[in-house]
Amino acid sequence: MDVVDLEGYDMANEVKEFDESKGGVKGLLDSGIVKLPRFMIHPPETRPSATPSNITSSLQIPIIDFTGYDESFGRSKIVREIREASETWGFFQIINHSVPVSVMDGMLRAIREFHDQPTEVKKPWYSRDSNAKIKYFSNSDLFVAKAANWRDTIAFDMLDGRPINPEAYPPVCRDGVMEYQEHMLKMKDIMSELLSEALGLEKEYLRKIECMEAEIMVGNYYPVCPEPELTYGATRHSDPSCLTIVLQDTLGGLQVFHENQLVDIKPLPGALVVNIGDFLQIISNDRFKSVLHQVLAARDGNRVSVACFMYPHPDRKYGPIKEFLTKDNPPKYRDTNTREYLTQYRSKSLDGSKTLPYFRV
Repeated sequence: MDVVDLEGYDMANEVKEFDESKGGVKGLLDSGIVKLPRFMIHPPETRPSATPSNITSSLQIPIIDFTGYDESFGRSKIVREIREASETWGFFQIINHSVPVSVMDGMLRAIREFHDQPTEVKKPWYSRDSNAKIKYFSNSDLFVAKAANWRDTIAFDMLDGRPINPEAYPPVCRDGVMEYQEHMLKMKDIMSELLSEALGLEKEYLRKIECMEAEIMVGNYYPVCPEPELTYGATRHSDPSCLTIVLQDTLGGLQVFHENQLVDIKPLPGALVVNIGDFLQIISNDRFKSVLHQVLAARDGNRVSVACFMYPHPDRKYGPIKEFLTKDNPPKYRDTNTREYLTQYRSKSLDGSKTLPYFRV
């Protein structure tokens, strides 16, 4: 964005009006806009440098077949592949896991149906209250970001460890979301065991320390963007969680940074994307890597994704696991808890940098 474009422009007021409309980016699109509002236009130096159609990298994130994860022979192979992917990529896709395709399709449909509703129907759930168990909003960092993203979200927050009252869910998505959440609880246990073993620990280790005790699930909606080359669906960031499990539709747009290259995470039928979060990098003392990633603005369709962020117990402090520490490998991070980490993470917006350095020793 050129300097002259900003002359006399009141960004704070436009952002405030956008938020108070409670319509999100879907509301902007429904209003008939053909140009992005200025507060969503990123500076030329940080705009998307590539799209799924012109990325030259032939790299692909690892794909791990979970067939036999509960058997000795199949499990050892899966554990080895998880270890290698977590140490080198921080991302991998899993296939033949325990979540039925019908449940995944139902979840994507539920999130799409919620966001496709008229603004007036969605307004009761619009909130920026950090204590709200269910809330709909656009851009969690709207008031601190230098430029907003083209994304609406509905979040289901169980960070306090307590389930959500079934009657509190929006009726249009209640059944689909609750069924998917049940399967994510099972996946949490499976991944906790496999990650423990991948770290060379007993399979119950991460469960015993309540490393993935709480969760926040978000249903993101990226409607067709009128100028996708000027903004993002989500700017470059790493996840503050311990682990994130992502369900994406067939449109694509999720990209990961690997060896100074942008790599498309191409959707696979029935697959889930798994990525290491900041907390697991802390706990593993940098053995497993939390990696920067981004989402392009939707160009050819209304993209939907679901991310399940799994966090440590909110009342406990976590640092590098003592079993990994030696004289030659001292702790690289100070102890912290979920609340402190998220406060620091949210204070700086999705600005392309990681929060981890703030907690380095």
